[in-house]
Amino acid sequence: MTTTPQLYDTLWKVFSTNRHVWGDLRRLKTFLWMMIGLIMEGSVHMPDWAPYVVSRAQKAASTVRRLGRWFQNEHIDVARIWRPYVRSILEGWEGRLVVILDTTTLWGQFCWVRVSIPYRGRALPIAWSILAHRSTRVSFAVYRQMLEQAATMLPLHLEVVLLADRGFADYALIRWLRAQGWHWRLRIKRSFRIYRPRHGWCSVKALTPSVGRALCLHGVSLGVQKDLGPFYLAVGLPFSAQGLWYILSDEPTSLATFEEYAQRMHIEASILDDKSNGFRVESSYLQDPQALERLGLVLAAVTFFLVAQGVQVVAAQQRRLVDPHWFRGASYLKIGWRYVKRALLYHQPLLQRLWLPGGPDPEPAKASRPQYALRHSLPFFRWKVLHA
Repeated sequence: MTTTPQLYDTLWKVFSTNRHVWGDLRRLKTFLWMMIGLIMEGSVHMPDWAPYVVSRAQKAASTVRRLGRWFQNEHIDVARIWRPYVRSILEGWEGRLVVILDTTTLWGQFCWVRVSIPYRGRALPIAWSILAHRSTRVSFAVYRQMLEQAATMLPLHLEVVLLADRGFADYALIRWLRAQGWHWRLRIKRSFRIYRPRHGWCSVKALTPSVGRALCLHGVSLGVQKDLGPFYLAVGLPFSAQGLWYILSDEPTSLATFEEYAQRMHIEASILDDKSNGFRVESSYLQDPQALERLGLVLAAVTFFLVAQGVQVVAAQQRRLVDPHWFRGASYLKIGWRYVKRALLYHQPLLQRLWLPGGPDPEPAKASRPQYALRHSLPFFRWKVLHA
């Protein structure tokens, strides 16, 4: 394991910039060794991490107990620790910031609620909460505190747009977003009822534009909530989608609304990275919500680090050292992950600070060239706007 001290030194330079939030530096040091174990082993399983930890402990059991104590340490405040890292990355960004609100389940026993930032094909976690809840459906009252924690991590100069799926279309959430000054795009269920002044009440499922058409309604109200609205609704069937999208917005809708909301799909790829196609989080034996939230801190830090490393590799035109595709075919996370292992093998330098440039992706992934060409050669929709 002669390569792990090199990786430890790199991670220390990157994450010790905010060492004051850890209180005791031993917590930070253990955290870095856990990051190394996850990067090297690719699995959330503490016994597999133990061989990568350099310490005075002579037995693997001692190292595993040390890692276990970290997960049970009540002095590790996840939100307080993670906030300065997120803010330092976002301070240099300009314009609008899209955030995604989504859930997934773990073992059918826990609900993982999180707020993420879509970034070049992936969703980077900024706040999360683990609930002892078997369903992905949670009320606003349950996740409100987590959402408020996320709000404190975002620089004030950024204009925020929240994207959320059908399970989050809630009047309480809309009121909170309005009070917060955030814009939003919520996908709603077909059973939602809207009011149009010259047409009366109707269910959104009655709005069925033909194939290749999109419908944008301006000036609609929701149900009996007279204090909410008027709002805007976009209805259409985007490329590769399996059903109509009904997207409720606080701003006038157009074709750009569908393209903007499509960024929510980045969370699906990130969930796959966390589970079967990456970190295999469900191989963890942790069954305590607070311990799982601290595990989320390890996952988030590794995700940011590997994506940042991948972005740096592509910017330095070294992508083809680890990506066999002619065009970029792997995600930035995978490119960064492969490059870290290669750099450790050949004793090459790694990134020295956690930095992600804003703006559009200069080299979008093209895992399938025919599909990429089809997606970008066909018009998105023919559309019309109707005013209520």
